Amino acid sequence: MDIKKREDATPPSTSRKMLFAQIIEMTGMEEEVVLELISLEWVSPASTADGHYLFEARDLYRLRKLSRLCNDLEITAAGGSIIVDLMERVEQLEARIEEMRKLI
Repeated sequence: MDIKKREDATPPSTSRKMLFAQIIEMTGMEEEVVLELISLEWVSPASTADGHYLFEARDLYRLRKLSRLCNDLEITAAGGSIIVDLMERVEQLEARIEEMRKLI
């Protein structure tokens, strides 16, 4: 499937989803890096019938976090994605611990 990256396309005004060009602009990441992360299924945007990617707010949050890590630590996107995944796992575990504390 050939996915298009049109700059002139805009989502419907009621949509909370963002297009590829908006993600690139909002994260400052290179197109190739985002496409690589999609191919690795690190982010999984939906695609429209005409082949445009639609990203959720969660994708934007993760990509921004990744971009900051890569810039601050001068690491690759692949390395940064592992760190972001681990950070999210720690957050989930901390939330579960907090839930368990409330039960005691």
